[in-house]
Amino acid sequence: MYYLLIFVVIAADQISKSYIHASMAFGQSIPIVYDMFHITYVRNTGAAFSILQDQTLLLKVLPILFITAIVVFMKLKGKSQHWSLNAALSLIIAGGAGNLIDRIRLGYVIDFFDFRVFPVFNIADIAVCSGCALMIIYILFFDKSGEGKNA
Repeated sequence: MYYLLIFVVIAADQISKSYIHASMAFGQSIPIVYDMFHITYVRNTGAAFSILQDQTLLLKVLPILFITAIVVFMKLKGKSQHWSLNAALSLIIAGGAGNLIDRIRLGYVIDFFDFRVFPVFNIADIAVCSGCALMIIYILFFDKSGEGKNA
């Protein structure tokens, strides 16, 4: 089930980015809700919020290492973990892989959701953030590994 989630998120991310790349000019912005939400084609050579601009090698190697570590963890321990942790890790893998595909293929990440008060982002970014939020929920409400330990 988690592999299906990863596949669907990567597919949706790559299809949406391909559509934007093929149908819009770089820098073009289409207002959907005037002054609130636009579809804007931007290219991000950095990480989240455009930090680490042009650090191409680092932004390829780190995701490969993290994705590999998460996949190994899920292979070894996934069946014994709570569903919310597996879902969180699957979303993080999918989002990381979606943006990594862009970096390897294009040298930059295609972003297009533009709310004008927040950096422009894409489906992969939504997956990573949702995965992190779900992991916080898992830690706060479902993780029993710290129970009974003295602080």
